[in-house]
Amino acid sequence: DGFCLPEWDGIVCWPEGVPGKVVAMPCPEYIYDFNHKGHAYRRCDLNGSWELVPGNNRTWANYSECAKFLTNETREREVFDRLYLIYTVGYSISLGSLTVAVLILGYFRRLHCTRNYIHMHLFVSFMLRAMSIFVKDAVLYSGSALEEMERISEEDLKSITEAPPADKSQFVGCKVAVTFFLYFLATNYYWILVEGLYLHSLIFMAFFSEKKYLWGFTLFGWGLPAVFVTAWASVRATLADTECWDLSAGNLKWIVQVPILAAIVVNFILFINIIRVLATKLRETNAGRCDSRQQYRKLLKSTLVLMPLFGVHYIVFMAMPYTDVSGILWQVQMHYEMLFNSFQGFFVAIIYCFCNGEVQAEIKKSWSRWTLALDFKRKARSGSTTYSYGPMVSHTSITNVATRGALALHLNTRLIPGTLNGHRNLPGYVKNGSISENSMPSSGPEQYNKDEEYLNGSGLYDGDRPTVLVEEERETVM
Repeated sequence: DGFCLPEWDGIVCWPEGVPGKVVAMPCPEYIYDFNHKGHAYRRCDLNGSWELVPGNNRTWANYSECAKFLTNETREREVFDRLYLIYTVGYSISLGSLTVAVLILGYFRRLHCTRNYIHMHLFVSFMLRAMSIFVKDAVLYSGSALEEMERISEEDLKSITEAPPADKSQFVGCKVAVTFFLYFLATNYYWILVEGLYLHSLIFMAFFSEKKYLWGFTLFGWGLPAVFVTAWASVRATLADTECWDLSAGNLKWIVQVPILAAIVVNFILFINIIRVLATKLRETNAGRCDSRQQYRKLLKSTLVLMPLFGVHYIVFMAMPYTDVSGILWQVQMHYEMLFNSFQGFFVAIIYCFCNGEVQAEIKKSWSRWTLALDFKRKARSGSTTYSYGPMVSHTSITNVATRGALALHLNTRLIPGTLNGHRNLPGYVKNGSISENSMPSSGPEQYNKDEEYLNGSGLYDGDRPTVLVEEERETVM
């Protein structure tokens, strides 16, 4: 009796206090930017109550020793401003390129397949991650990188350690922003893992039902992160409901971080195994046909293409703890992470959409049909019809078409067998909503392996392209 009661103030769990004495507690180590050699102080008054801030009914605490590393030095301002600029530019470029990639894959029906559906889910997860970061910055820090450093100032510490206000509704918006940021961050990691699982299944499973597993991959990529992020939010609201939840709350962070770290480790193992298989296939396929240096170049190309898809760069600093912001190691780590994390979506869009041979072929066909239609309309208005396609141009007046129609019909029938419809005889023409027999690979014995289809679509494997795709590309450029 008469002692100050133990309590948790949001940062430190204070023990029982002796009346008239000052209680000192070491600065918590889970806040990496704190001075861990310093102490926080509270005073227990003679009445057995924690001393209050003069003028209001709030508990007083002194965290000045803990916060001495958080002073606003010019050098630290420059570091945070530079980091903010890097990830803002990176996520903006990634968001724009990924938006274009999703529109391209969604527009062309010929590109609708399980592989590209998974790519689209991955692209959307990168987009949502970027948007959630922008929203979080706007809500918490008003778009300023400096506030990221200043958010744990002494005044903030006082407001956290003092008795919480009765109305917590003012923090609902920022709590929601932080929660959604963690969810979209987790879904991005798990869709990277889905890409690895899908490619691994194509290579190692002889009978793999792509459509059947697509629903499972979708639930895994979007559903599993929702489970542990919801668990984290529930525990945080119950045990450490302080401010906007942007500050670490001790071991509660592992509820979210352990599943994410597990996804990174599993994906890295899949990456190593796939690279091993690619190296084996290259040796077997090119035995006696090319020197070892060419094989190494092909393997290096495949490795570099797979790295952004599998998020290999995450493994570099995964097990390294954060140090104080004045350390050179912390600055190297943060610049590395901000650069690669923010531009990863851009690299993925470039490699798996814009550099994809199938995507390029569809865009070329669509562009050719559009320019040819404009050419028809222009010549129709001028009183003659012009057929132009690439370097080949033939002009036929209306009179000549009428007198030599039989000959033209005979030539069209011989050159392009099949239907006599004029539009269908145009090179690269595909009727809307239909797929011709020559436009898709057959399901018979001539169909190439699914893993080679995946690798060819991504530009990873330089083996013989299937005959059907070669014919399509040749038809496009003629």
